[in-house]
Amino acid sequence: MNELLNVSASPHVRSKDTTKSIMRDVAIAMIPSSVFGIYNFGVNALLLILTCVATCVLSEYIYEKGMHRPITTGDYSAVVTGLILALNLPSSAPLWMAMLGSVFAIIVVKQLFGGLGQNFMNPALAARCFLMISFTGRMTDFAVTKATNFINGAMGIDGFSGATPLAVAKAGDSVDLLSMFIGGTAGTIGETSALCLLIGAAYLMVKKIISPKIPFIYIGTLLVFALIFGGYGFDINYLGAQLLGGGLIFGAFFMATDYVTSPITPMGQIIFAISLGLLTGIFRIFGGSAEGVSYAIIICNLLVPLMERVTIPVAFGWEGKRNGK
Repeated sequence: MNELLNVSASPHVRSKDTTKSIMRDVAIAMIPSSVFGIYNFGVNALLLILTCVATCVLSEYIYEKGMHRPITTGDYSAVVTGLILALNLPSSAPLWMAMLGSVFAIIVVKQLFGGLGQNFMNPALAARCFLMISFTGRMTDFAVTKATNFINGAMGIDGFSGATPLAVAKAGDSVDLLSMFIGGTAGTIGETSALCLLIGAAYLMVKKIISPKIPFIYIGTLLVFALIFGGYGFDINYLGAQLLGGGLIFGAFFMATDYVTSPITPMGQIIFAISLGLLTGIFRIFGGSAEGVSYAIIICNLLVPLMERVTIPVAFGWEGKRNGK
């Protein structure tokens, strides 16, 4: 009876999930893509992943120590930022570029705006766009190595650089959807294998870390946009390339669902996801590049406050509806 009559401050219902446990699960979900990326691209991929993670954690520690703020490196958020950034880099990227991007993500995008929960856009994606604008040539140098050669039966070739499947599809040529699904294509370290990404996404959904609403609406909107404006009609090969190519699956499940930079209102999430699909379609089909996920996500991140403001749920009762509150 005493427990029933206990009076305490809100919140009265608390989740057992913590920032540390959530970030740990996100990091675990990226392990399949990371392992395959290392297998696919070799030791360079491993060094880039280690460099990004270590630099992100160290940057956060040094900044918070210097500013006499609580040290938050133990919550794994910096580890997740480093992993996402590394998996968005080509394996040919030099280590100094990975370090520069990591410092930009943690210091400029995250810490200068107040730390975790205060950043206005996804730090890792902001860093990728920063590197893409600053070092376009290096960021689009995609190497294809042993895994691709094994899948395609070209065991005699050690490695080569080539266009990504999205660029090939945009030019009107057919692509190998099976290789794209498994991961035997050109691209960044973590985006090539749709299978590994989907395994990680399934883990997050089973653990209820993310909801499928934003990813599914995002992907569906892009496919409808490509069907209408792509110029190839209901071409399974073209639509499959749009689905499996580039960073769509990676971005939809691992970045668009970021708690801090996505809307919390139900209608806001729908508007957010549809906007992502439309922007990605515009960038891919009408833009100069075959990709567009990163730019679509950070632009929509900037619009999240507006989306939340115009989609605040109406209070229960006639009075709330009458006053529009």
